Order: sequence, then structure tokens, then C-alpha cells
Amino acid sequence: MDWVTILAIYAIVWWLVLFMVLPFGVRQVDKPEPGHEPGAPARPMLVIKAVVTSVIAAVVTGFVWMAIANDWVNFRGPPA
Repeated sequence: MDWVTILAIYAIVWWLVLFMVLPFGVRQVDKPEPGHEPGAPARPMLVIKAVVTSVIAAVVTGFVWMAIANDWVNFRGPPA
């Protein structure tokens, strides 16, 4: 499998995992200041979530690569 394909799979998996990780640990501000969105998180922790997302996406991409490299999943034709 080409490195460009692996990079594309990683990018897709990264975004999917990010949207799954974003809601974790979200706490709303008790009394938001005037003009601020009341539903905005007090501490979004985006850097931590980006690191966790990157690690999970790397593991999932590794499993996908292993499944395709070992012909557990075949996209090239009917099974032999």
C-alpha cells in the first residue's frame, strides 16, 4: 500500500476520532459573562484532545493497514 493512501486513511480516521473525542470532559461556565455563549465550555482542552486523537487515529490506521496488507480485507476482486 502506498504511503499516500496510508496518509489519506490517517487523515479521515483522525477527523472521525476528533469528533468523537471533542465532547469528553466538557463543562459549562456557571455564570457566563454578557455576550458570551452560555453553552461554550469553560476549558475545552483542545491540545490534549488533539494528542489523544492522534494516538487513537495512529492505532486505528495501523489496524486498517494490517488488515489490507494481510488480505483480511480485499478491495481488488472476489475472494479466492
